Amino acid sequence: MPDVIFPGPEGRLEGRFSPPPRPRAPVAMILHPHPHGGGTMNDRITQALYKTFVKRGFAVLRFNFRGVGRSQGVFDNGIGELSDAASALDWVQSFHPEAQTTWIAGFSFGAWIGMQLLMRRPEIRGFISVAPPANMYDFSFLAPCPSSGIIVQGTNDEVVTANAVQKLVDKLRTQKGITIHHDEIRGANHFFEHELDQLMKSVDNYLDMRLSPDSPIR
Repeated sequence: MPDVIFPGPEGRLEGRFSPPPRPRAPVAMILHPHPHGGGTMNDRITQALYKTFVKRGFAVLRFNFRGVGRSQGVFDNGIGELSDAASALDWVQSFHPEAQTTWIAGFSFGAWIGMQLLMRRPEIRGFISVAPPANMYDFSFLAPCPSSGIIVQGTNDEVVTANAVQKLVDKLRTQKGITIHHDEIRGANHFFEHELDQLMKSVDNYLDMRLSPDSPIR
């Protein structure tokens, strides 16, 4: 898990990168929660998502958005952070251009940024969105959502209301050509304080299904 520093739109960005273990290995990028809430690439959910993709043979990057840790720049309310994410994906692709597929995963604010990146990058074939802040940010840009994925939400989330997430899921499920999975983790708060194992079981079950050679979702 080498430390990496790579160029972003506002200066250097700091990350942790697990290189591709084989030619054509798929790529995954993991996006952390809101910096003003203490979010960094070392958040426990961000790290757990990172580790599960590493175990599955992906080239995996997690990084600090601008102004976090050793990343240069200042917080930009999501606009600059989306540019950071695009630059980070460019950086991985610059020396691993033969990746067979790309995934994006994000927690809270990172889920919002990740789903915006989906709209810009057709190579992203799957997403994992943990507690996407559907009551705090506008998700109407997902029109249409280009990829299938899973949205996981805690029923006792005190930051992102389960109702707002359900509305987002219902809206995305009206689209043809994609499949949206939705798991609710009973009793979990926004940070899945005591339910990290259940959260990752949900994510891993989904990845088992999607990455299987006979998956019904391409």
